[in-house]
Amino acid sequence: MSGYFELVDAPDGGYRIRLLDGTGALMAVSVTFPTKRAAVAGIAQAREIAGTGLIRDLCRDAAGQPAQKHHVKPARQAVKSVAGAGRGLRVPALAEG
Repeated sequence: MSGYFELVDAPDGGYRIRLLDGTGALMAVSVTFPTKRAAVAGIAQAREIAGTGLIRDLCRDAAGQPAQKHHVKPARQAVKSVAGAGRGLRVPALAEG
């Protein structure tokens, strides 16, 4: 089973998106969105970034020095696995609030 997104209430009002893997383990939590519609748009944006975004390695090396900045292109296989993820997300009558 592939991972999935959850829309949840944010503790300070608004909504957040949680990304879980196929086993239900939490992978990421989004910023707070003011409306459900904005959160759904955030999911669409996350899908696009996951499928096409570069990886920026900003970690320190073993000696504690900042890593040299470089970009890593996503693996071809990884891109194929999410190629259909950007299909239209239909939420015709999502209540604001």
